[in-house]
Amino acid sequence: MTILASETASATAGRQGKATSPDGKINLDLSPPGSNGPGTNPEQLFAAGYSACFGGAIAAAAGIAKVPLKAADIKVSAVVNLNKDDSGYFIDVTLNAELNGIDQAQTEKLVAAAHMICPYSKATRGNIAVKLQANGVALPDSA
Repeated sequence: MTILASETASATAGRQGKATSPDGKINLDLSPPGSNGPGTNPEQLFAAGYSACFGGAIAAAAGIAKVPLKAADIKVSAVVNLNKDDSGYFIDVTLNAELNGIDQAQTEKLVAAAHMICPYSKATRGNIAVKLQANGVALPDSA
């Protein structure tokens, strides 16, 4: 195994505190989700990270499939829901990919392939529900 990157961030005071990184690139106030507070929240941060990672995985999948696709033509939106049931709190995610210049069928193939190689997808597989969409159309069997 080769470690390609090792990043560090920390949070103080939980959902009502501050998130920082030693290099200063992250310096964010935190507010509970749905509170309309001034800061971001862990669900937004997870959505940003997952959508960025998944976009990179789509680019990698396009390269493997020899589909000409520029990074600027990839937009991934992630919706992270914070839920609660009798067992406690949990999240689920919906990822929607929009690929400029790529038809629907090819977009669906690239989204499915990206879900197999994305590190965030690998980390969440079997732990949380992740629904996939291509241009707003749900991929079958993606929950």
